[in-house]
Amino acid sequence: MLAFIQDVFAQPSSKNLYTYPFGVQAYTFRNHFPKNVEGTLDIIQKMGITEIETSGAKGVTDEAYKKLCDARGIAIPSTGAGYDQLEKMSQDIVNKAKIFGAKYVMCAWIPHKGNNFTIEDAQKAVEVFNNAGKFLKENGLTFCYHPHGYEFRTYENGTLLDYIIKNTNPAYVSFEMDVLWILHGGGNPVELLKKYGNRWKLMHVKDLKKGIVGDFSGNTPAENDVVLGTGQADWKNIFKLSKKIGIKHYFIEDESEHELENVPLSIDYLKKLK
Repeated sequence: MLAFIQDVFAQPSSKNLYTYPFGVQAYTFRNHFPKNVEGTLDIIQKMGITEIETSGAKGVTDEAYKKLCDARGIAIPSTGAGYDQLEKMSQDIVNKAKIFGAKYVMCAWIPHKGNNFTIEDAQKAVEVFNNAGKFLKENGLTFCYHPHGYEFRTYENGTLLDYIIKNTNPAYVSFEMDVLWILHGGGNPVELLKKYGNRWKLMHVKDLKKGIVGDFSGNTPAENDVVLGTGQADWKNIFKLSKKIGIKHYFIEDESEHELENVPLSIDYLKKLK
């Protein structure tokens, strides 16, 4: 398998639509990192992946993790932070990002009760994100919120996601599009890229199984994560627009239990996309 990966997955040609480094969200390998951090990074390297979005790994210091990535030619453009850390404007966020050499800090969840994400939750998030985004910018970092689908509840003439984007300060708050969760929440990735342009700075490249009709839960069974190009996403137009607005870091994320098979197939799809 790994010999096959090394042979097939060179970096994309300039003639292809996808011309960026292959990145991966570390959660994709959540079943591997706890067993063997170095071995997992070896697998990632052999897949031709040269960027990872990560918060590190248990049992390994951030400094050691960075060295392991450096030794394999894997950069860390983006790291994660919890909502509670953002609310406290924790210096730990900055310290981790600086150790990793990351330029972006992402948060993927706004706390709320059950499946009931409300305008009050959105208003609180706007306050937290504006404050934390300012704090991070002052430390040379860009904050990105990663919508998770529950933000597509209707509000006034749009959605709660529209409210969050319109009420956060563009100087301090940017966004990371997760294509699967946009689709699952009922959003249209292409239209949102058009609507909000360079507010989008990062992307989770993830596809939702055909026939799945999502909801506002922010949850879906793992088997609904499928190989890129076999699901609902309009990747050709997504990449045309994302390139136009300047997104430069793309992280494949596969939450299925078949990541060792799916990720190489997804990379192959990106490599051939024209």
